[in-house]
Parts: sequence; structure tokens; C-alpha cells
Amino acid sequence: MTAPLGGAGAAVARWRSLRTGLLGMPPTAVAGRRPGTVAVFGHALLSLLVGAVALLPLGVQLLLVLRGVLYGVVDPGPYDDSWGGPTRAGAWLAHFLVGLPLPAAVLAALIGIAAVHQRLTRHLDGERGPLWLLPTVLLMAVAGAALFVAWTHQI
Repeated sequence: MTAPLGGAGAAVARWRSLRTGLLGMPPTAVAGRRPGTVAVFGHALLSLLVGAVALLPLGVQLLLVLRGVLYGVVDPGPYDDSWGGPTRAGAWLAHFLVGLPLPAAVLAALIGIAAVHQRLTRHLDGERGPLWLLPTVLLMAVAGAALFVAWTHQI
């Protein structure tokens, strides 16, 4: 929001401080390099796409807790057609065991998304990024949108 209103420098400073302070990455600013408003606005739009994609693994994690660990609480039954059914204990145990390894996959997805965003932010410092970065961000956004639509149709 600040980039089009003349606050591009402040937005860049926030992204740099997040990268160096929160992620522990070394500063990479090129001396005298100040990205323009259009570059900062473009970065903001791409960051918005990456952030929206990051919400998907977080939603999956929430569902893993609700439909895995708390399965017997959120699903009143009957459990005749459930994994591990026909008893409540069997269905709860089956859903819990299926949900155990998936948080590691969610964490790996979030780490990958953060790495893509970290490389994207380096463009603001004047570094040349890999050629695959922009197509990857756009592909992530399209795949995330397709997954979200399929997910909502399943509900």
C-alpha cells in the first residue's frame, strides 16, 4: 500500500529488515541502489501472490489438527465408512496416524515458499536472480488457485 503513495523506500526497508532480522540473512544492499516505485509495487504484487500461496499449507495444517488429532471431537459419527471405523476409537486412531507425517511436509512447503520470497526480495537490492524465479512465483500462484478451487469444491 505504501509503494504507490510515495513510500517505496519505507517498504523496501521493511522487506530488508524482515530478511536480515527475522530470517537471519546477511544484508545484500548494493551501495547507492534505490529501487523505483514501479519495481517496489511489482515486488509487492508478487509478494502478495507468494503470501496467498503460503496460506494454503497453513490451512492444510489447521485441517490436519481438526481432522486428525481432534477427529473424534469434530466428527460425531457414525464411523461405519470412516478410515479405521466402525468404532470411534479406530477412526480416531487412523486419522491421527495419517496426520502425523504431514506436518513435516507442510513445514517443508513453508520453507520452500519462504526461500522463494527471500530470493524475490534480493531483486530490490539490485541482485540478479535466477531466470526461474518469476515463472516459479506465477506457477505457484496458479497452482495454489487451482488447489484452492478444487478444495472448496470438495467441501
